[in-house]
Amino acid sequence: MNDIRSRSAPADGVAALDRAIAILDAFASVDKSLSLAEIAARTGLYKSTILRLAGSLLRGQLLERLDDGRYRVGPATFRLGAIYQRSVAAVDILLPIMRDLAEQSWESVAFYVRSGDVRTCLYRVESKHPIRYTIREGDVLPLLLGSGGRVLAAFSGEPGEPYETIRATYHYLSVGDRDPETAGVSAPVFGPGCTLLGVLTLAGPSTRVDAAFLRRMTPSLLEAAARATRAFGEDASMLEHARSKADPHA
Repeated sequence: MNDIRSRSAPADGVAALDRAIAILDAFASVDKSLSLAEIAARTGLYKSTILRLAGSLLRGQLLERLDDGRYRVGPATFRLGAIYQRSVAAVDILLPIMRDLAEQSWESVAFYVRSGDVRTCLYRVESKHPIRYTIREGDVLPLLLGSGGRVLAAFSGEPGEPYETIRATYHYLSVGDRDPETAGVSAPVFGPGCTLLGVLTLAGPSTRVDAAFLRRMTPSLLEAAARATRAFGEDASMLEHARSKADPHA
């Protein structure tokens, strides 16, 4: 009997932990609070199970119960998020993702951040081709020209077109916008609270990188942006949805 208990207890504990994680995962970035019924619908768990696990989450301050009976994410999640942010560096998250995209496309991949009315190339992975366009880490480029600048401007609130469309599709493709000899496609990367961190840009000489090639690579770029967004601790469902719409085979 003792042997059976020693074997089954860890499995029961793991199952309970998986269900508790599912409860926390039920909250999306747009949710201020959820009812018990909404959590049950999103997780597929019985309400009785949720209530039992919620007790532990409440004690650990991972959940809070409001006066109207609804639940919201608790303050302990903020503390854990802050610890996570301090424990990772942006370069550790971005460079492996950028290398994967560069390996897949054989073209250059860069990460740009906004600096006032311009943008700065923070990280870059070079193309495998001997002929490539030359942007170096630290280079400063216009904000309202090129796919990277357009996406940064769009998610910084720039009004009108093409920015409304960029906010709807989560990417922008440009050929000869900033430089008549270069072309690229860019997508945003977000951090906690859907804060815009920067943009990923896949680009190359327009003699080789044309609009058709960039359209084929757009789903891969959006997947890379989603991977980075998830790694920074933000929900990436909007980028995943944009990827599915951009992929003709989805």
